[in-house]
Amino acid sequence: MSERSIRSTTVAVLMAAATLAAATPAVAHGAEPLTGVRVATHFDLSRGQMPENITVLPDGTAAVTFAAGRQVALVGPRGATRILATLPAPADGGVHTPVLGFPLTTGITHTPDGTVYVLYATGTADLTGLWRLRPGQAPRRIAALPADGLPNGLALDARSGNLYITDSVLGTVWTVPVTGGTPTAWSTAPGLAPAGFLGANGAKIRGGALWVTNLDRGTLLRIPIRSGNRAGAPQVEASGLAGIDDFAFTGRGDEVLAALNAPNTVVRIRPDGTSSTVLDAADGLQNPTSVALRGNDVYVLSAAYTTATDPNLLRAHLRDRR
Repeated sequence: MSERSIRSTTVAVLMAAATLAAATPAVAHGAEPLTGVRVATHFDLSRGQMPENITVLPDGTAAVTFAAGRQVALVGPRGATRILATLPAPADGGVHTPVLGFPLTTGITHTPDGTVYVLYATGTADLTGLWRLRPGQAPRRIAALPADGLPNGLALDARSGNLYITDSVLGTVWTVPVTGGTPTAWSTAPGLAPAGFLGANGAKIRGGALWVTNLDRGTLLRIPIRSGNRAGAPQVEASGLAGIDDFAFTGRGDEVLAALNAPNTVVRIRPDGTSSTVLDAADGLQNPTSVALRGNDVYVLSAAYTTATDPNLLRAHLRDRR
């Protein structure tokens, strides 16, 4: 991508996200158990390095997607960044990508053998879908998704070997085996639909259910996974969180740390649905997009979509509570 294209892409992202920010309420700040908060890695906005999603590999390396760079990068425990792969550019430059008008790398997850799975939206039928990155091999698309959609969140059910993909434009959750193939529309529940910008977003598996955020509606949903991989009825677990992006479970019941993009905060969502801010701009956040945990180590990506300053990876520690 040329420098001119990157500037145009960044402007498009900022304009879209700024529209959301104007209508997004803030969340009250509360005392929370995070220590050692620091910005561990700074990324280069001029090169399209707006980090969108993260998965933490067994050795502590963070695999991240760069939204506007069409890239997957590895960030080592000491902060060094290495590009793992660059996905092919669409022939038309991605101008027909829904909502944003540029090719977008989004959700990411991995399996224990080191295989990385990434979502890519281009507005073209030949590239949009689920991509697999195996060590030492070129990226390969293993499942096609609708070109008029925007695949965003990606979650792996390690027990069944199924992947779940949220589509923020079509308001759909797709499912496909890790081996790839033709995706199945798993849920099209109304609570997944957008309300002006982007709907179903972040996705995680926990307790026999797929948990999904809706960015526009500010909700965290729990969708039971029934026998035969059927979707149950979604249940709203938390609301009033407009701008909620991706999230992670802390390991303390159903407690969640979630990124609220436009409000520029990370919030703790308790099992009763109440929430409070644990990180904000004073900690170095620049439009946080996703959260990951490895033990008590917390990783937060910031894409700088509206701040246009210092996209980064923030690290912190989740203090033990007795």
